Amino acid sequence: MTGMGFDGWCAEIVDQAELMAKHLAGADLLSPVPSCPGWTTAQLARHLGAGHRWAEEIVRTRAEAPLPDTELRELSGHTDGDPEVVGSWLVAGATRLADTLRAAGPDTRVWTPIPGRADAAFYARRFAHETLVHRADAALALGVPFDAAEAVVVDALDEWMELDSLPVMLEIRPERRELFGPGRTLHLHATDTAPGVGAEWLVDLTGEVGSWRRAHEKAAVAVRGPLTELLLTVYGRRSPADGTVEVLGDRALLDLWLARVSFG
Repeated sequence: MTGMGFDGWCAEIVDQAELMAKHLAGADLLSPVPSCPGWTTAQLARHLGAGHRWAEEIVRTRAEAPLPDTELRELSGHTDGDPEVVGSWLVAGATRLADTLRAAGPDTRVWTPIPGRADAAFYARRFAHETLVHRADAALALGVPFDAAEAVVVDALDEWMELDSLPVMLEIRPERRELFGPGRTLHLHATDTAPGVGAEWLVDLTGEVGSWRRAHEKAAVAVRGPLTELLLTVYGRRSPADGTVEVLGDRALLDLWLARVSFG
């Protein structure tokens, strides 16, 4: 098991939900969410809370096939709400998911959307970072500061790299094949991490499938900036044009990569 580990992921699901509830407190939940076009802040919270409950049911019932996810997608009836009620509901779902995951343990077999993965640990890690990123969406929408622990953000980027390099991603989105070619490499470098953390990633697109590694290497394009800004850039929550990160080299490759690999 990599990164923060199962217990850390379970704890982070609740911690991030509690932080998001604090963002929502006293806020106008009709505020639009620029990083999730078409959603209000209430709909963002509803989507995330429904996701927690969906994953909890999968793990609790030891589901062997996907469960309906309509509640995650159909948000038209949830454009507004009482911030205190919505925040409490969000934290309750996150807590229930974390408790169910702990009771099951990381190796319990359940369905996941990733071929070759059938364990509860997948949901612990995925929803730790899903909650982190949607908290960022809420913070950006409401104009409040966003930050997170170094270990959490590093693990979130590691997970993103792992998921993005899966061959199945090319089946889901064949247009990603446009990324591959000679000399196509990208280097991400966090400039504000503690000594020894090594928060650098090399994305290699020179083969038939993408790969990545933690490394400090010369690349066709390099992106440098604070760790949380790298996270927001990779997840499509910030544009490099905003000036929050420094881009050196082939900007067109970076723009194409970000356009083709966005998810979450």
